[in-house]
Amino acid sequence: MSAVAEAAAPRPARRAAPRPGRAAARALLAGAGLVACWWLFVWATDQPHFILPSPARVAAALAERWDIILGHAWITLQEILLGLALGAGLGVAAALLLMAFPPARRWLLPVLLASQAVPVFAIAPLLTLWMGFGMASKIAMATIIIFFPVASAFYDGLRRAEPGWLDLAATMGASRRAILLRIRLPAALPALASGLRVAAAVAPIGAVVGEWVGASAGLGYLMLHANGRSQTDLMFAALFVLAAMALALWFALDAALRAVLPWQPDRISEGETTP
Repeated sequence: MSAVAEAAAPRPARRAAPRPGRAAARALLAGAGLVACWWLFVWATDQPHFILPSPARVAAALAERWDIILGHAWITLQEILLGLALGAGLGVAAALLLMAFPPARRWLLPVLLASQAVPVFAIAPLLTLWMGFGMASKIAMATIIIFFPVASAFYDGLRRAEPGWLDLAATMGASRRAILLRIRLPAALPALASGLRVAAAVAPIGAVVGEWVGASAGLGYLMLHANGRSQTDLMFAALFVLAAMALALWFALDAALRAVLPWQPDRISEGETTP
């Protein structure tokens, strides 16, 4: 193609990255809509406050008991963050081990699948029995839940490296270790990012389930305690704080991943193009 034809050919549209504030604004609008629907349902059905409290009652409970709620939230946040770090680290290590040592796949893959075949609600009492009522059992529960999404996504990304790159590296005599570190690992980073996002979304489940089974602190313990005393407004306030904490964790991790991995396809926003 001549230079004139190349200049005349249309360039593919380059899409701009979404602004972080827009995602936060959409989340706030969605939350406001849910609260409005909640208030309308309570007003229209005239539900007793001990069955379904109004948003005003929940806000009042949050304002009156904020010190107690934040104290329990800090315990749960520590369990979530430590479980996320341990689960992600173990998941990355397992995926690298599966890719680096092919004979290990026949032994480790069934173990990975078996770890997810047993419901977490069945494991939680055992972990509490073995590790006690402290943070250790909750961190272990969060680690178990987080481990599989990270390991599965990262291992899948390592396996799906561009075949042309692998053939070229093999032709040039690259070692298995060099192919893993220089080709497969960089190509699998977007898949790892997706696994970490899923892990951030499910991390609170492990901590709260562990607190429901047996604990002396944490938002799960507070919700169970409030439910047993028909303090539904306090239970909803603790649930609201847990949801806000989980959303903040997801958005913080997503922003960090976008900064570290700027080439991810999900960085493209729909309908936003620049010439």
